[in-house]
Amino acid sequence: MKLTHIDEPELQFGTGKHIDIRFGLRNYGPLDFKDPSTPKQINVGIVGTPETIEGVSAWIDKCRKGIAAKTSKQPHLFSDFPGFTTEGNLQSSVYASTTLQSSISATIFRKLKEGKLAKAAVEKSVESFVEHIEGLAAKNANVIICAPPMELIHAMSVTEDSEQPSTESNKLVERGAVPDFHDLLKAKSMAFGKPIQILLPSTYDESKRRAQKRRTHLLQSHQDEATRAWNFHVALYYKAGGIPWRLPRPPGEYAACFVGVSFFQSLDKASLLTSVAQVFNERGEGMAVRGSAAYLDKDDVTIHIPMEGAFSLLNNALRAYELEHHHMPARVVLHKSSAFNAAERAGFEQAAESNRVHSLELLSLHDSGVRLFRIGLYPPLRGTLLELEDNRHALYTRGSVEFFATYPGLYVPQALGIRVEKAEQGPLFLAHEILALTKMNWNNTQFDGFEPITLKAARKVGRIFKYMNPTDKIQSRYSFYM
Repeated sequence: MKLTHIDEPELQFGTGKHIDIRFGLRNYGPLDFKDPSTPKQINVGIVGTPETIEGVSAWIDKCRKGIAAKTSKQPHLFSDFPGFTTEGNLQSSVYASTTLQSSISATIFRKLKEGKLAKAAVEKSVESFVEHIEGLAAKNANVIICAPPMELIHAMSVTEDSEQPSTESNKLVERGAVPDFHDLLKAKSMAFGKPIQILLPSTYDESKRRAQKRRTHLLQSHQDEATRAWNFHVALYYKAGGIPWRLPRPPGEYAACFVGVSFFQSLDKASLLTSVAQVFNERGEGMAVRGSAAYLDKDDVTIHIPMEGAFSLLNNALRAYELEHHHMPARVVLHKSSAFNAAERAGFEQAAESNRVHSLELLSLHDSGVRLFRIGLYPPLRGTLLELEDNRHALYTRGSVEFFATYPGLYVPQALGIRVEKAEQGPLFLAHEILALTKMNWNNTQFDGFEPITLKAARKVGRIFKYMNPTDKIQSRYSFYM
């Protein structure tokens, strides 16, 4: 076994590079700030009750002037939000006109709360939101904000993001037969061609935090307000067509695209698992591609794709990439959430060869059972790579961060397992690349995500595809799924 530490990858911003997203944006501006097509003014529509519309509008006005950083002994752990104006660091503004607001009667949600039927609450609420989104979609909104009220949130289960267990997530998730509000709304509104942003009351009003499930006398942990402002406005910028940052590409290095393959079960749970691909380039621009059928192999108890399906999946992903960029990538890196078998490898290799891709690299990523212990109070450093046997590695994508001078999480971090199935690059290069791809999540400006954006996005896309029929029109841009 061999232990190595990988330096924190830098990101490319408008006029410089930095390892931290917030410091990079405030010091160097968004990547594309000189591009004439950059969204200098983001027109947002707002759908919600009169109360939530008023709350969102007031918070947008407050953020425009800037939000102070949370007090901390670590100077880099928290950053103030510098405001969102065309003259400021982020060189863009949000315009929330009353003509782009659509109000849903609060009475509907009060009745849902009284009924205490979570499934009906989600479905009826999505119907109401979709009706109002359709009305705003014909207008000039770049992004439509959906602001559910507390009555709806209390009527169903709210969970926390597995990557950020200390914060309330902007998603209402599935419990048993209860559909996922976030995913169902994204699926049903996709046909209107406008990205939506779901904003929970606790994001713009800290007094609206819910009680903890087990210790009901305590409120759920929450991100500080400046971080919430960063995450919200960066997501809006990306959904409006902007590119905040990208991975640097040294001169002479091949143009690469990164494909994530994950799996999901059909809504009726009767059909086979289905694969989904997500394609990213160095700029972080993502494209969703509907995948093919998959199956659970009884011998190795692992989900696999037939050879024809693997060929079709990667071939379609590469065609989508070519349509967007007018050329094929020279290098394709495929991240899969389960191990590859011989049929999958053959299908992916055939697709790469038929599209004249110079280099194909196949990596399976999974939760690692390996744990490392570090002397002192803090967990292993983010970027710690443990080389095991048979091309297997364990990479700490979460852990203590030297730039923060602390470990920013609340729970013991877990390592990401990496199995190199086929590669021309060495393990250090591939691990550094994975570490960099964890920083390409437009919903999170704290850069220590657990999974690379390839797999994280593929999972999100799959959850939304679950609520769509095979004949439904899908949007290719990732902004419709995040």
